[in-house]
Amino acid sequence: MVTVDDVRRVALPLPRTTEHLIRDRVKFRVGAIVYVAFSRDETIIGFAFPKEEREGLIASDPSTFVMPNEANQRFNWVEARTAALGEDEMRELVIDAWRMVVPKRVAKEHLGL
Repeated sequence: MVTVDDVRRVALPLPRTTEHLIRDRVKFRVGAIVYVAFSRDETIIGFAFPKEEREGLIASDPSTFVMPNEANQRFNWVEARTAALGEDEMRELVIDAWRMVVPKRVAKEHLGL
């Protein structure tokens, strides 16, 4: 099971990331763009993910990944059950979400690409 502390250890060292508590929800963002957010009860983690690939991800593991609510479906966003995510998978998803919102140059410099 992935926790907020697990995500915090991955997200906060990423350049330009800040953590915020908004309406009792922990969110990680770059500037004004949220790239990871937890539900209030921390059982669901939402993260930036390409819309055009979202259905494929959900179909690949519907016990882990779920469609965001209707209001968030217009965004590049998908959600996962924290109890079903492993640490390595979470790390990859968080870093990929971060890469979607930072300038390409920043991602290249940090990741050595």
